[in-house]
Amino acid sequence: MKSKLLVSAFLLLCYAPPSSAGKLDRVRLHEAPDHTRVVFDVAAPVEFSYFTLRNPDRVVIDLKDTTAGNDFDPSRTGTKSSRVKNIRAAPRGRDYRVVLDVSAPLEPKAFALEPVAAYGHRLVVDLFGAAPKPAAPAAPKADDRRDVIVAIDAGHGGEDPGALGPGKVREKDVVLRIARKLEARLNATNGYKAFMVRDGDYYIALRKRVDLARRSRADLFVSIHADSFRSPEVSGASVYTLSSQGATSETARWMAEKENRSDLIGGVGGVSLDHDDDLLNHVLLDLSTSAKQAASHEAAKSVLGQMARVTKLHKSRVEQAGFAVLKSPDVPSLLVETGYISNPAEANRLASARFQDKIASALFEGVRSYMTRSAPPGTLLAWQRESGPVRYTIERGDTLSDIAVRYGTSTRRLREANGIAGDRIRVGQVIVIPAS
Repeated sequence: MKSKLLVSAFLLLCYAPPSSAGKLDRVRLHEAPDHTRVVFDVAAPVEFSYFTLRNPDRVVIDLKDTTAGNDFDPSRTGTKSSRVKNIRAAPRGRDYRVVLDVSAPLEPKAFALEPVAAYGHRLVVDLFGAAPKPAAPAAPKADDRRDVIVAIDAGHGGEDPGALGPGKVREKDVVLRIARKLEARLNATNGYKAFMVRDGDYYIALRKRVDLARRSRADLFVSIHADSFRSPEVSGASVYTLSSQGATSETARWMAEKENRSDLIGGVGGVSLDHDDDLLNHVLLDLSTSAKQAASHEAAKSVLGQMARVTKLHKSRVEQAGFAVLKSPDVPSLLVETGYISNPAEANRLASARFQDKIASALFEGVRSYMTRSAPPGTLLAWQRESGPVRYTIERGDTLSDIAVRYGTSTRRLREANGIAGDRIRVGQVIVIPAS
């Protein structure tokens, strides 16, 4: 009777397809801000159940007809967790029990994953704490000179390492380092505030990344990646925006399909890449004529121009494809492939702190160039733009007439303000934009 009182209010039984005796190979942890993920590698689909116990708090997972493999060692998970204090395991007849000693009452959610990419069968247990959600920031007043908010999304993470290169270079590690360097540059600059979508080694579903950026009231969403290809000769950086009418090239289509599989690799129960919100679907269909799509392209063009100054480009123009992580209906969004990890020389550069600094600086300058001319009303940058002349650095593909249209001025005023006799300008040249 006493043991029954210790069991919490639920007992969940989960079934996988029938199989012979299973084998538990490895276990690892990934710590996220709102949950801890525990992943078990199993040799075949396994029937399992799980429940919680109190005094002390535990989560118990029973795997039917399962034994521990030679590599299974609960003491070597590779990550310290604030929620999971210890992992214990022992056979129970023909079954196997794993006990997670946890620091507080947690709500578990468990599901099985089919083999995908480099992974075999996996059993995932997500442990959610009861911490209240942080309150949404108050909407800024119309006359506030608020910071521009840039949401930085380091691709992949956790169970999804992304592209893998020579010397065990992992995309998820490289892009997180670049993202943190970009965050530091933005936060150190007056008028900017960075929001890190992922700030650790854990996976976030693609749709949730979009939702987090929107909830942060982001003015721009930048997703950072580093790709791979079948041929090690392929190299160079690319910048992408969302397309609602098909990809601009076969490479862009292939890239989007590859990135959109991340939810399957990263481990999201009940994955669907299709939006089930009819209104949002309708908005996405109209993206080609929306201000958001045009703003995304302008921001991407600025970033691409700056990337060309520090690394080779794979594509010299902004590409478009159906990236799920870019499907925000109201936040200008772009995805940057910083290079190809499958290329040995490029993998070495991407793994170096010096080159990561260069990429982060190029991303920063691209964002700053775009925001200098397009910061939303109510921001400090918009106020600075409207109160006097601003300086603009010429990027690849710029013309005086294009710049004049962007800033609401004329080519004549640009020539007069900068002493330019004709139409010739050069990449890297800094010109003054007269107040409109």
